[in-house]
Amino acid sequence: MVGAALGAAGGVAAAGLAWSLFEAQWVDLAERELPVPGLPAELDGLRVLHLSDFHLGTFSLNGRAVRRATAWAAAREADLVAITGDLVSRRGGERQLRQALARLGARHGVFAVLGNHDVAQTRDPFSRPGEFRGLDGARLLEHEAASFVVGGRTIQVVGCDPRRRLDPVEELADLDADLRILLAHFPDVADRLRPGVFELVLAGHLHGGQICLPTPRGRLRLSHPSKPWREGVHELPGATLHVSRGLGTTFVPFRFLARPEATVLTLRVSTRLE
Repeated sequence: MVGAALGAAGGVAAAGLAWSLFEAQWVDLAERELPVPGLPAELDGLRVLHLSDFHLGTFSLNGRAVRRATAWAAAREADLVAITGDLVSRRGGERQLRQALARLGARHGVFAVLGNHDVAQTRDPFSRPGEFRGLDGARLLEHEAASFVVGGRTIQVVGCDPRRRLDPVEELADLDADLRILLAHFPDVADRLRPGVFELVLAGHLHGGQICLPTPRGRLRLSHPSKPWREGVHELPGATLHVSRGLGTTFVPFRFLARPEATVLTLRVSTRLE
């Protein structure tokens, strides 16, 4: 009787691990409309591809998830691509990163920021800072900004550097720009933003919990369980926040009830009252 119970438990555990490995490469390829406060009518329909948390270079299925996402993204004809950090977890992933970026393209550019793993600010004892100078295929924003014009309207993309996460990022904002987009690895940057400085904030880091357990009260997220903005769309005063679950895993190569994600956001004029 005991042996049968142990065998059954072992079977369930094995099935759970197998599913978690499968889910780690089962990328949720999504397109969604995103109302943005203050969006000019000329920018209605602007398509932003949001990717995050590749974590390349580890013993995992992260490379496979990134290849699936970038192959899908290449056919989406985005106006711009935003990548919100944790590009690699080991320096050995830099070659895969360059291959992934080579598959991406956008009418107005590919923009990226670094995450804490990229600069070795992590509990991972084997992490080392990456070498990102001359990163072909993307404009790396390290506490800096870039601007371009679409339909006669100026769009500014600002990048928040994880090594300067306490520095006021509003100082980089061009208040004359018609749309200001902030790229940050950590979603909690939104706690420190003055309302109305950025209309759109894109972030990652939390992996949607990465491994979640179902409970009567909802999902118990084993990674960052106390964070308020774990994934999806959130309305802020004067802004919209989108938090990506990202594509990779960290520490363990599993996901459960937190599929990897690549999302095309079609920006729409918001009708909500501030």
